[in-house]
Amino acid sequence: MTELIFLKLGGSLITDKTRPYTPRLEILSALARQIAAFRQACPDRVLVLGHGSGSFGHVAARKYHTRAGLPALGAGENGGVTQREQTYWRGFAEVWFQASALNRFLMEALRQADVPAVALAPVSAVVAQDGRVAHWNLQPLRMALAAGLVPVVYGDVVFDEVRGGTILSTEDLFEYLAQQLRPKRILLAGLEGAVWADFPLRQQRVEKITPASFAQIQAGVGKSHGADVTGGMESKVRQMLALVTEIPGMTAQIFSGEVEGNIERALYGEVLGTVIEAS
Repeated sequence: MTELIFLKLGGSLITDKTRPYTPRLEILSALARQIAAFRQACPDRVLVLGHGSGSFGHVAARKYHTRAGLPALGAGENGGVTQREQTYWRGFAEVWFQASALNRFLMEALRQADVPAVALAPVSAVVAQDGRVAHWNLQPLRMALAAGLVPVVYGDVVFDEVRGGTILSTEDLFEYLAQQLRPKRILLAGLEGAVWADFPLRQQRVEKITPASFAQIQAGVGKSHGADVTGGMESKVRQMLALVTEIPGMTAQIFSGEVEGNIERALYGEVLGTVIEAS
């Protein structure tokens, strides 16, 4: 039976999150080569790839408060768009531009590694409702998988029926996709080697998290370094816990993609970092 795997390349991994608009090109090339090697060795396993926005989308999003949206949209004094709305939508377009710019760097790395990948921009297909996916036409993504291609999604702006606009993280997108496609594993590769119970000291590594055990470590999990408007590590863990509880047999894994070979090892099934399971 074909195994479906979701792999996220975190924004902290593929960009320098402390320096605006700075891709890590050597890392991108190394990651793409590992993905190519895995696909060649395991053609029976199917991959959906996602990536964060790192120092591209998050910097602009924080400046324009894009994720919060404009819940009270209204006309200006002369029946037009208010200055606040103009600023918001200009920021919305800027976040889109920066997120798609980073996506292009990854797509070029995949192309150079001979990975047949296609980017599916969320803004063109997803409509949210108060910060969560409400509608998403998945037919193009399903057809890409059937054709043997690697679909690539990424954290992006989307239009929102309540907020006007917002930002959905890759985990937000994976949450909806997992409910529809039922992957066997979700792999979240970032800079951190695992989830830590004492972040940022990093002396107490958490090998396994379940819904029952999370309360014991929650206070020490912490946020992210650099710009991040989508919640950081705690939010990632919470979303993955909800998914492994909802989807029988699915697991999630948080690990470092910076260590040479780790992406390939995790794709093959080796346990790295922190595993998130239902029990």
